[in-house]
Amino acid sequence: MNADQLLDLYDRVAEAPDAIPRLRRFVLDLAVRGKLVEQDAADEPASELLKRIAKEKLRLVTAGEIANPKMFPVLAVGGLSFTLPLGWEWSQISNIGIISPRIRAADEAIASFVPMAMIAAEYGSTNGHEARPWGEIKKGYTTFGEGDVGLAKITPCFENGKSTVFRGLTGGFGAGTTELHVVRPIFVNPDYVVLFLKSPTFIENGIPRMTGTAGQKRVPTEYFAASPFPLPPFAEQHRIVAKVDELMALLDRLEQARAGREALRDQLTAATLNRLTQTDPEDFQPSAHFALQTLSHLTTRPDQIKTFRQTILNLAVRGKLVEQDAADTMVKLPASRKFSAPSEWDVEVFEEFSRAFSLPFGWQVAPMAQLSDHIVDCPHTTPKWTEKGEICVRTNQLRAGTLDLSMPRYVSVETYLERIERLEPEADDILYSREGGILGMACRIPAGVRLCLGQRLMLVRAGNSVRADFLELVLNSPFITEIARVKTTGGAAPRVNMSTVRAYPIPLPPLAEQHRIVARVEALMALCDQLEAGLTQAARTRTRLLDALLHAALHAAAPDAAA
Repeated sequence: MNADQLLDLYDRVAEAPDAIPRLRRFVLDLAVRGKLVEQDAADEPASELLKRIAKEKLRLVTAGEIANPKMFPVLAVGGLSFTLPLGWEWSQISNIGIISPRIRAADEAIASFVPMAMIAAEYGSTNGHEARPWGEIKKGYTTFGEGDVGLAKITPCFENGKSTVFRGLTGGFGAGTTELHVVRPIFVNPDYVVLFLKSPTFIENGIPRMTGTAGQKRVPTEYFAASPFPLPPFAEQHRIVAKVDELMALLDRLEQARAGREALRDQLTAATLNRLTQTDPEDFQPSAHFALQTLSHLTTRPDQIKTFRQTILNLAVRGKLVEQDAADTMVKLPASRKFSAPSEWDVEVFEEFSRAFSLPFGWQVAPMAQLSDHIVDCPHTTPKWTEKGEICVRTNQLRAGTLDLSMPRYVSVETYLERIERLEPEADDILYSREGGILGMACRIPAGVRLCLGQRLMLVRAGNSVRADFLELVLNSPFITEIARVKTTGGAAPRVNMSTVRAYPIPLPPLAEQHRIVARVEALMALCDQLEAGLTQAARTRTRLLDALLHAALHAAAPDAAA
């Protein structure tokens, strides 16, 4: 394969979500299969190279420079996954080098220390290192020398492709993380060994062979040392490495160009959405039409629609989504409620954030506590789950505006009654997550559903001055979610206090305008759903096309004589 062929392939799959990473793996796969460069009959065959390697290892053992190598199982030919080109040989890493080489040096010598963080997953990236006295690192770590090859053996580093040729080591030797397998190649290009260790064939076959518990799985030495290793002639190894470097550099440039295109799209999208936020309500309709027409061309990923959704909610709570009507009746706020303690809602929070509003005609702003009939917290105990009974909602079932009850969990009737002691949830009550990974999400309870609250949830019942569906979209708007983010406490388990939630400054238009805003939001969100569904389907189609093209190219690829 040459650069023109790779460019042609890229042009056909450029918009696939993971086109560049897939093409990088494809190049490595071609390399270890002998399909990247042409073979040369004048090259010394790999069979002769193996003889020279064996002779050199015997010399090193006889000279006492290395111990007798450990023998690994004979290669099982039936397990080979592809046919090698002429001049290549199947071997093992244990046969082409020294496994776990030892270093002898004075304790006061300065060497390199290489932690796992300084070993890159990307092909072509060099290892980092720290200079340390050899006496500090010679024990309890993995040792290696200049030009040795290291493979990360622990999950997820192995799956991510962390491996390297150790270069630039202080004093020419070093030590590092214990989670490494190391080989010192003999008469074999170490860069070819690394591209094999990063190839999909080696990694995918190694994953099911990892041993240990979840989070601590490791690649056994036997897999590293005894796996089928496709060995090309020495001269071809150098041609392969040079070609891989050339094609990876081309993919780097394509990736940078793609990142530039994505950045430009993001800028144009932001400008389009900013135009919406600066538009007066009476001019919103043509601006929204322009935005929807434009965004369909600018967006290429489903996640980009999230920004548009947030812009819609931001416009909605600031009175820029629909026109105001002078005939609308201003909402009469209920008298300030008397709470059992002044700390039940945070006056400072309300005053701090309510100043952010420039209220449209007919709008007011009030703390959520004043607009709600009830705001209650969940019981702070883990419920005892049962096979059947009453539904108990968990935070992972909650999304902005959506409650997923497809996989419900149940509690007994007795537990249900205990958990609704403060307030029994009703249709249109709002579930609000005030803690954890989905902090600040709100959704209404649908009609006909009987449930109680699990942990880290609150229940909000809107009063007569605010529609439940309007309050739900306000709670999901960037304005309120940012307050929740800023005011969180709890460190590793962030949460927002009840007094802060009660003090949320809720922008309040007339009830008729609340109705118009909710209807407009629902219509625009439906359009977002259509855009998102189209992008998701397009991404699936591109991925399938990429799969098909790579499969065809892999099985049809032959070294290009002009490469």
